[in-house]
Amino acid sequence: MKKNLLKFMVIIAGIALITSCGNNKPTEPAAPKKTIENLKAAIIGETTASAKYAAYAEKAKEEGFMQIAVLFRATSKSEEIHAQNHTKVLTVLGETMEPIKPEFEVKTTKENLDDAIKGEKYEVETMYPDFIKTSTADTIADATNSFYWAMNVEKNHASLYQIAIDALAAKNLAKMQIEYFVCPTCGNTFAAGKIDELCAVCATAKDKFISIK
Repeated sequence: MKKNLLKFMVIIAGIALITSCGNNKPTEPAAPKKTIENLKAAIIGETTASAKYAAYAEKAKEEGFMQIAVLFRATSKSEEIHAQNHTKVLTVLGETMEPIKPEFEVKTTKENLDDAIKGEKYEVETMYPDFIKTSTADTIADATNSFYWAMNVEKNHASLYQIAIDALAAKNLAKMQIEYFVCPTCGNTFAAGKIDELCAVCATAKDKFISIK
């Protein structure tokens, strides 16, 4: 009788243990909500910039500033690549992006250049540093890398826009290039004649660069 009672108690204890283990499922890591929000914000910003710069290129062409038109076409392609990179990271995180309808206003080429450089400086000085800080804290390396690439390319864009602003003010566009190259990996933008063997941002070889004329 005692043996049967002991056996019954062992069985009950085993069932209780199994039940307890079943209820203690591993806690899944919290989704990187803020980094996901930042990726979506960056995609909207880069998609809008790409569309805006393409429109600015048409305006510059209309006003007879062909060198500036080519520059805007190149930066438009670059921003498209940034948006694509951010979207890839978002997809890996299991998220989807809502449809985007870019909204912007096209003014004179001088005003468009001022708007463009203002946007680039904001991304370099504020937006991307904040996004990188958050994605680093969330340990989302792919997001950090995508943000880092975009930020460093935007620094280059700001420099190129400043050259265009100065040339336009001096009425001397002849010193500007009429061809640019864009890295297909990170969007880095090079003026013709100033191309590195490897992209300084992502190390992509120059034979992969996209020519924009």
